[in-house]
Amino acid sequence: MTVDLFRYDNKKVIVIGGATGMGAATAKLAADLGAEVIVLDVAPIEYDCAQKIEVDLRDQASVDDAIDSIDGPIHAVFACAGVADGTAGIMLINFTSQRHIIERLVADETLVSGGAVAMISSVAGLGWRNNVERVKDFLSSDDWAAAAAWVEANPDTDNYGFSKEAINCYVAAQSYPLQAKGIRINAILPGPTDTPLAQANADLWLTFGADYREATGSATLVPEQMASTLVFLCSGAASGVNGITMLVDQGHVSASLVDSFDAPIVKMIAGEIEFDLAALGFE
Repeated sequence: MTVDLFRYDNKKVIVIGGATGMGAATAKLAADLGAEVIVLDVAPIEYDCAQKIEVDLRDQASVDDAIDSIDGPIHAVFACAGVADGTAGIMLINFTSQRHIIERLVADETLVSGGAVAMISSVAGLGWRNNVERVKDFLSSDDWAAAAAWVEANPDTDNYGFSKEAINCYVAAQSYPLQAKGIRINAILPGPTDTPLAQANADLWLTFGADYREATGSATLVPEQMASTLVFLCSGAASGVNGITMLVDQGHVSASLVDSFDAPIVKMIAGEIEFDLAALGFE
């Protein structure tokens, strides 16, 4: 293996949700490694890249216009868009629109054989296997309108956690059909990471795992750590890696699941034990 396998020379990549945070860090790193980078976001993109496309991920017409403005071949898609609970259209933004982009690029053969997809999931979606039949039912609504209708009929799923369960199940489900086309798909599950979105939800997002970080002397993760993992997953260096959801959390989840570190909340999120507010210090 040579360092060239990690590089993106003569490759064109798309970063969805690349204005700030993990997406911006990913776009900048890919460019540093030689990629021609196309960034999609509704927010202003305030750094240099090959192409900047304004898109509203809640609006299919806007998304389709964005796709139509992209010339192939595309060698990697980084699906980095994400918003927090309380945002209107959260399932459209966090999952449905990004699936639509990926699948149109594949259907149009714009995302070429040898290419790869990397998505940003979350530890919040860790328990997807315990909800797999419901998530698969949602995924069977395989176009924009059907998926939106399914969520409207199941309003309890229009939230951050379900959007991340959908990503995790989607990655597993698509590993086979995409591999048959020469395309890989993976995702990362970040631990608490110091991004603008996390700062806006700091009381919930950045306090998660604080006891583990204190016990291990670990700093809060930063967007560049997520970017380097995403860029690795879509590089030639990861050519045998497909269909995985990779934890990037300094070992917090793994240690907690085997009781090396005591974190009941992790087991609850993973679905290994029922939610118990008393165990978390609440009456």
